[in-house]
Amino acid sequence: MKSRRPAVVALALLATTGCGLTAPGPAERKGSKVNMQQAADKADTLLQETLSAVTPGLRWVHEASSDSGCPGRKNSGSVTRGISIMTVVSEQRRGALLGVIERNWKSRGFKITGVNTDKELPAIYASTPDDFRMDVVVGYAGQFHLSVATPCFAESPVGAPTPAPNTSPRQGDFPWRPDMHDPFWSATN
Repeated sequence: MKSRRPAVVALALLATTGCGLTAPGPAERKGSKVNMQQAADKADTLLQETLSAVTPGLRWVHEASSDSGCPGRKNSGSVTRGISIMTVVSEQRRGALLGVIERNWKSRGFKITGVNTDKELPAIYASTPDDFRMDVVVGYAGQFHLSVATPCFAESPVGAPTPAPNTSPRQGDFPWRPDMHDPFWSATN
């Protein structure tokens, strides 16, 4: 089972990456002056807004961010931001958490572009009206991961995410396993 995690992450990244897979996004067609750092900031905001819709709140840490140029699009690039949920979400509560996130995305006008109903590794994929691609993926040991991939924007340096995680960074190899218990999300009944 453990070996399936890298494949899930790779599939999630492919599903959410905007560069090279689609025509220029609405921002590019309209001559947007948004750069990659501004897009990364928006991705961070989208993640924080998603987290703020979840009650009780979840404990989380940043995953490694990535940015890359967009093939065939001179001086443009895309950014991917992600977070790992460190709250233990019991098997009995996973569907509830996925439902909260899906309803939040729909209420904000995001289009659900795919749903993986796998019992062990479910996922929901969505896109915003301006083509930011989002996903929530349940990985190995029931760990939730949220990520956002931006469409292509003007190339620029990209800094680390600025929102402060609400739990301390983990040591050791990624992925880190959830280790924070919550009376609601970790409950088994």
